Amino acid sequence: MSGGVDSSVAACLLQEQGYEVFGSQMKLLHLAEGAADHGCCGPTAQRDARGVAEHRGFPFELVDMSETFEETVLEDYFSEHRQGRTPNPCVRCNEQIKFRAFIDRADELGMDFVATGHYVRTDQDASGQWHLRRGEDAGKDQSYVLHMLGQAQLSRSLFPVGAMPKATTRELAHRYGLGVADKPDSQEVCFVPGTDHAAFIEELVPSMVHEGAIVDQDGHEVGTHQGAWRFTVGQRRGLGVSMPEPRYVLRVDAGANQVMIGPSELLARRGLAADRVRWIAGAPPSDGPFEAEVRIRYKGTDAPAVITPIPELAADAWSVRVEFGAPQRAIAPGQSVVFYRGAEVLGGGRIVEAFR
Repeated sequence: MSGGVDSSVAACLLQEQGYEVFGSQMKLLHLAEGAADHGCCGPTAQRDARGVAEHRGFPFELVDMSETFEETVLEDYFSEHRQGRTPNPCVRCNEQIKFRAFIDRADELGMDFVATGHYVRTDQDASGQWHLRRGEDAGKDQSYVLHMLGQAQLSRSLFPVGAMPKATTRELAHRYGLGVADKPDSQEVCFVPGTDHAAFIEELVPSMVHEGAIVDQDGHEVGTHQGAWRFTVGQRRGLGVSMPEPRYVLRVDAGANQVMIGPSELLARRGLAADRVRWIAGAPPSDGPFEAEVRIRYKGTDAPAVITPIPELAADAWSVRVEFGAPQRAIAPGQSVVFYRGAEVLGGGRIVEAFR
């Protein structure tokens, strides 16, 4: 329970359906006195989640998962930035915390299922196979950030609001008399105060701040920066460079601490390579290349592509090569690439390279 409207209504729906509900909020950060209120860990979130549980009469806990969060999410977040990639910490948090550490906690408490307020749907076919599908509300669908879930996690997970539009969720919150009914949605990375990711990294890892060059597509220096990790492929604003025409980040070279910028037309890429690939079914739909719709950013659009799965030496480890039918703009290493067939999620992984 994050203290938001979605997880609050999810808890109420399950209670109404006859489940024995136990509310749990994960404490992911230890905030210094006077620190800004955080979406995931601040006093407002704790108060709101506990208030819903008290209002509905079910037990509630605040469980400290900060050590696991630091080891699995924060360290990965900093590491990815150091390597010039643009990480997706929500994906990492879902994988390592909400659907691993949280399920472990459920086991400790003797719980049958875990439930969240994510907008996705699941179902099980006649053979016993579980499927993950997009949320009914296309504007709120969160399947992109849950592409790493496997059969074990899906068999234990409930998503009570996934088959309804967000407007209905808010209507139910009012019907249940919840104080969070009109609480706005969280829009940013929940553990970063405000929207200043750079300031957050500077404070916790000051060694990452060091000057480097901004160059054009021909390699000519046109400006300087205080760390290549501050930039992402496709970025236009905040470059700190004045040019007669709009310029975008084309490449982030962490090893050289260099950022290359250029015109928009140079952002187009025909394909990508990805690692850390997970398949919902446990394996790809084909041993060879297969066609699917592919999404390269959370609020992006699907693009038809051919995916070639590549098994790695480790058990159940996969990489892929993706070739699009038409070039795609601003493919950012570090972000997730997710594969769909219609409403069904096939799987996804981490983009490591884009190629022409």
